[in-house]
Amino acid sequence: MHKLSTITYFCPVFFKLTAKDLHSSARAGVLQTDHGSIPTPIFMPVGTIGTVKGVHFQELEDDIQAAIILGNTYHLYLRPGIDTIEKAGGLHAFNSWKKPILTDSGGFQVHSLAQIRKIKEEGVTFQSHIDGSKHFFSPENVVDIQRSIGADIIMALDECTPYPCERSYAQKSMGLTHRWLDRGIAHFEATAPKYQHKQFFFPIVQGSVYPDLRKISAEYIASKGAEGNAIGGLSVGEPHEDMYAMTDLVCNILPQDKPRYLMGVGTPANILECIALGIDMFDCVMPTRNGRNGMLFTADGIINIRNKKWEQDFSPIDINSTSSVSRRHSKAFLRHLFASGERLGPQIASIHNLAFYLWLVREARMHIEAGTFAGWKNLMVQKVSSRL
Repeated sequence: MHKLSTITYFCPVFFKLTAKDLHSSARAGVLQTDHGSIPTPIFMPVGTIGTVKGVHFQELEDDIQAAIILGNTYHLYLRPGIDTIEKAGGLHAFNSWKKPILTDSGGFQVHSLAQIRKIKEEGVTFQSHIDGSKHFFSPENVVDIQRSIGADIIMALDECTPYPCERSYAQKSMGLTHRWLDRGIAHFEATAPKYQHKQFFFPIVQGSVYPDLRKISAEYIASKGAEGNAIGGLSVGEPHEDMYAMTDLVCNILPQDKPRYLMGVGTPANILECIALGIDMFDCVMPTRNGRNGMLFTADGIINIRNKKWEQDFSPIDINSTSSVSRRHSKAFLRHLFASGERLGPQIASIHNLAFYLWLVREARMHIEAGTFAGWKNLMVQKVSSRL
């Protein structure tokens, strides 16, 4: 255990609000970490094992213009392993990404291993999906693991309930998440970062789709005074209306002066609607996962590039994209790559989709600052949800 030391940090105020929309709860702000500033609203590309699948870091920086990426504690713990990451000097040194990183505690991944894990008060015992070996996560050791990974923002261990979920189970699970949080906070405060940069600890609101439980959880999390707060257990199969209702309820309880992170969300329309409800941070595998299957997101709507209608469309994939590959290559060429099974096709589609998501949140920020967000959002939700 690394005890508290006299490390000098260089971060000013972690989060500063810079603008608010007059017709919704949307806001713009800046997150400040030792690895750089993050303008909000922000979308975080998912780099589960320390890299965004099929995308070079140069493309993340230049074409996509990512300000922060997400890594996963469960996957990094299993492979390459914490010993390797520590010897490298942390994940930033290991993967050469110089900007901020957020790590999920692994709670969602353990949730998805329902057949090979056991949840108790002490923590979670689970089997590796790689070799079947047994492992244990506790609120304390996931803090230690994330200290070793060295992410700028680290998450509390929680239990992510499935959907649908009985109210009695959701209530029991929420109580466990709260007790785990208290242990995690105590351990976080009793330890120090292993590298020369500050780390921030985010609790997670749970409660499934039950308003009274979400209210209790949000109030409990808000009382902890963390630097930022997350909302978990949504986008797990519930109707979008329930997601929006729970997000709205929670955002009206969590502190106004702290960033709010909605975990695992979502479609472009989901992101726009949740920005309007007061969310600042998002992550989702959809841009890359759907891109690998030929689905492209654009400001004019959704393209299935495998469709024959694009076979002789020689216009750029997206002339307005910030991505040079989207402007350079035609829809016909990209369709040809997919039809031929060429690996470059999914790579181009992934880069394009991530660039679009980052463009979308930058545009949202610009309209919040200009006072034109609400009208723009309503128009964009219709456009990005249509099929071309």
